[in-house]
Amino acid sequence: MEFDFPAAMAESVRSRAGAWALVRGFAAYWGEPLGPGDGFTDAELDAAERRLGLRLPAALREAYRLFGRRADLTSSHDVLLTPEELHVLDGALVYRAENQGCMHWGVPLADLDREDPPTVARLDLADKSQERWEPWEECFTTAAVTMAMMEKLLEDVELSDCLESEEDLPGGFRELPALGRNYRWHQGPEVLVGVLGEAWVAARARTPEALDALYEAAPGQ
Repeated sequence: MEFDFPAAMAESVRSRAGAWALVRGFAAYWGEPLGPGDGFTDAELDAAERRLGLRLPAALREAYRLFGRRADLTSSHDVLLTPEELHVLDGALVYRAENQGCMHWGVPLADLDREDPPTVARLDLADKSQERWEPWEECFTTAAVTMAMMEKLLEDVELSDCLESEEDLPGGFRELPALGRNYRWHQGPEVLVGVLGEAWVAARARTPEALDALYEAAPGQ
């Protein structure tokens, strides 16, 4: 199949519809197309609202309905909380957790009335008095899209791996449009690379041959 990744990435920052179109195209091109059972139901999200005593933002509901159950897009490394696991911590609705609980992501309660609110992140520190919510992405859709892309790249399958450094990218890779304040994206022949700060340089190939070609061309491990 054909997938104009740069165009889809550029469109994703213009509207929520564009963001979800990117997730659909990305899931189909780099794995399996989204299906009707890949998201949570309105009834499950309504139950979470009643339990928490608050309204979930439209963008969060849309993401959960579209792909909230797809572990390859939500929980390959870190974990998207289920509607039953959503909870409030120090003024934010927590929706995602690092796999060992070292970091959490949330939406400020003060912004829950916005359709596409900003997101925040919080490190788990030994000195709890020093923990603070810090800005993550300016809107939830961007946080959700970048989560889906990076989690797919980090999926524990033979077509995924990590590079030692972004500098190890061989010639022939091009940097894709900016998406996410903490990420950089590169595309080569049948390979996508996502860079998350200093934490990850993750690669996903569409074929074993494409991954072998990356191994041969990359100077590092």
